[in-house]
Amino acid sequence: MRVRVHQHVNPLAPYFRFTPKPFDLEAVFINPALPIHLDIGSARGKFLLEMAENNPNVNFLGVEIREPLVIEANKIKNEIGLANLHYEFINATLSLDIFLANIPPIQTITIQFPDPWYKKKHAKRRMVDLSLAKTVAKKLAINGRVFVQTDVEFLAEEMFANFRQVEGLHEGEIYENPFSVKTEREKAVEARQLLIYRRIFEKK
Repeated sequence: MRVRVHQHVNPLAPYFRFTPKPFDLEAVFINPALPIHLDIGSARGKFLLEMAENNPNVNFLGVEIREPLVIEANKIKNEIGLANLHYEFINATLSLDIFLANIPPIQTITIQFPDPWYKKKHAKRRMVDLSLAKTVAKKLAINGRVFVQTDVEFLAEEMFANFRQVEGLHEGEIYENPFSVKTEREKAVEARQLLIYRRIFEKK
């Protein structure tokens, strides 16, 4: 049965202001030496699930603020028996740097269709601020890449601007998803023939 949760949660609410433990790769992945793909805002986890099935030589780690979705996603991957996939309940807005503290440089990071929080008074709830962009850049491996996409134009401009402020990242404009898998949101947007704004930022 599909778990029902609120589509949007306030990352600044007291419940989500917890300090996570630094993630332990060796305690979770059978082969912790594999390259890492981090998906920030993994939702129900279907994107990473299919990616992990198709790419057994990569460890896939998803972080998501809605805990019921994390529980459901881990249950599904355990039933399938994917040893290179894991999801964690994390508030990336506030504590991604702590969570990633002990993780070696990351090869690939994806941020796809985050909540835009349309109202101006809610702008501070948006996940991709300058602080998160700096955290992401710091954890990237040399030649590692961050893939960012959204169908909301003002949010795209804001997210891209935050990453442009981080020294050492090279921006590349792309028009197609570089991966073999698409999120449910991406499929829905493309079905409606709406624009999707995409960028790749590579660490040099």
